[in-house]
Amino acid sequence: MKTITVKSFWLSFALALNIGIAGASVQKAATKKRQQSSTSSSAANKSRPRRALVTNRSGGSKPSATEESTPAKAAEQATETSVKPAAGSSNLTEEPIEEAETTSTDNSDNTEKHVQAEPPTVLTEEFKGAAAPNGSLSLRKQIEAAQGGPELIRLQLRLAEQLSATGQKAEAIKELHTITKSDVFDPQGFYNAGNALARLGDSHEAINAYRKAIDQRKGRYSRALNNLGVVLLRVGQWDEAYEALMSALTLESFHYAEASYNLGRVYSARGERDLAFREWRRALRVDPEHLAAARALAGGEAGIVIRTDLSAKAANANGPVRGAAGHGARVAARAGSTERIHAVRSSKASRVLELDAVSYDFLQRARDLKERGKLAEAVENYKRVISRSHGYFAPANLELSYVLTTLKRNDEALANLLKVVRRDGARYPMGHYHLARLYESQGDLILAEKSYTQAVLAYKSENHSFLLGLCRVRERQGNFKGALTAMEEYVAAMESQGMKPSWADDRLSVLRQKSSGAQVQSK
Repeated sequence: MKTITVKSFWLSFALALNIGIAGASVQKAATKKRQQSSTSSSAANKSRPRRALVTNRSGGSKPSATEESTPAKAAEQATETSVKPAAGSSNLTEEPIEEAETTSTDNSDNTEKHVQAEPPTVLTEEFKGAAAPNGSLSLRKQIEAAQGGPELIRLQLRLAEQLSATGQKAEAIKELHTITKSDVFDPQGFYNAGNALARLGDSHEAINAYRKAIDQRKGRYSRALNNLGVVLLRVGQWDEAYEALMSALTLESFHYAEASYNLGRVYSARGERDLAFREWRRALRVDPEHLAAARALAGGEAGIVIRTDLSAKAANANGPVRGAAGHGARVAARAGSTERIHAVRSSKASRVLELDAVSYDFLQRARDLKERGKLAEAVENYKRVISRSHGYFAPANLELSYVLTTLKRNDEALANLLKVVRRDGARYPMGHYHLARLYESQGDLILAEKSYTQAVLAYKSENHSFLLGLCRVRERQGNFKGALTAMEEYVAAMESQGMKPSWADDRLSVLRQKSSGAQVQSK
């Protein structure tokens, strides 16, 4: 009995030992599996595209429609430099400026890595309220001790913000000018300086700051390009604004809601309403919550109506149409007798342009080709629209002239512009401005002056920069008094908006001297 008991004990002990070893093996395997799973999850998280965050119009943050394809290659610490608009400066609610960056971005793969926009800066106790002068003094000491480079710019941005917050706008702008005149390689710092200058109303120096940031990134800086376009639009340099915003959209594969919205504003300013509506719809496709684009779309009619009763006849007369144009014609033909492509109604029937479905598709194809840089093909499609419209369709003639100018085919561009200004100059006053530029480039200063004058009268207070062209051609003709008059009108208008450029007084001084000299000689 005792033997059996001893044997039973050893059997039980062996069984327990085996179970323990097996349990430990299972636990070890489970632990290893969890570690592998954690490692895989971590790797997946690192490789998974992250949604960029941008500041929305209500001040919060939301995911942008553009996703990062790779992590940013570098991280730089920066002080947030969002400066509230000073009294008298332009309201940026309708001129959205992308907020300051805190992490560097790299556009080497054509997709900019946006980072979350900083909230308004919360100053430390050292720099708050009544301690502001002491805070400024402390920052100035840090600036004097700084070794230069990006860190110096970060401190200068903080000082500029502190000065602005305490009502010292002129001092803040002076500090920001110190940044923009430096030769440091710091595209992010110049971008943030541009934001601060824009909010303080110094548009011209903001333009310089953004351009410096863009140049240092070799043109691959979509946020800076967008903000540059906004400020150029504000000061009336519409063609340059268009170029900046198109560059931003190209970098982001036309998936950048804010740039599309702003490009729509450029088109609207130039009188190209249907193009403006196209961009605002594109902004809403990228960001369905873009309230400014939605409001813009609700504000009027796009201006082009498709007539399907015309398209069937046109298709029969011109033979079968293949590709996108043919598809559009077939869709329109199934839709009914008359269809508004943009589904927008207008009480101003005289402003609505009618186009058959096939021609409309050719027009859209021409615009898409122009966006993609295929200008020669765009020209052919614009010409198809014009040919199908008995030799004239104002939007096509106008847009064709812009493409032809880019291709240096100035005589053809001039012919198309003349058609537009003679028949629809009141509706498309931008035609006068581009006509003036062509005349000026050809040395025909008398006709250039006449066209600039018509552009100035057409836009009045909407665009004062046309006065600069008028001033320039008058000066080239030796009409210094007339040039001075145009410049004085420009400076007065810009000063009333708080946007007088820093070079204005020097320019006025030169023109006054020339005007006085001319008067002395005439006597």
